[in-house]
Amino acid sequence: MDYTTLALDPGFGSAIGRGIGAIALYAVVGLVLMVFGFYAIDWTTPGKLSILVRNGAPNAVIVTASGLVSMAFIVVVAILSAVGKLDEGLLTSLIYGIVGIIVQVAAVRLLEWVTKLDIGSIIESDRFAPASVVVAAAHVALGLVVAFAIY
Repeated sequence: MDYTTLALDPGFGSAIGRGIGAIALYAVVGLVLMVFGFYAIDWTTPGKLSILVRNGAPNAVIVTASGLVSMAFIVVVAILSAVGKLDEGLLTSLIYGIVGIIVQVAAVRLLEWVTKLDIGSIIESDRFAPASVVVAAAHVALGLVVAFAIY
């Protein structure tokens, strides 16, 4: 009879432990950036965004969701750009995430000025406003631009 033994490499357990630690640390950085990004959008947008989202204002939800997705693009690419270097990856994610938030907020304010959109009244509306999709697209587009600039 032939018996085959299944054995794990000696360093397998420590590699899994390091991987779980990296996941936890990146999750914390990502969450911190997303919360910071949310409050940056809230702070620079007329109206109380958290209340509007909680109350289900459709345009506030669209703008907020797009801002969070674009922030995730930035964090993911920052992580990819520092593969294998946990300390650099965490710091890069944090720095680029903050820069991304600043760029997004400034660009959306610029978009508001150029297009003469009243973003405050758009996000406060109880009815869907197609212009909210333009604001959302600006968030996602800028998130992609910043993310690929990192890469």
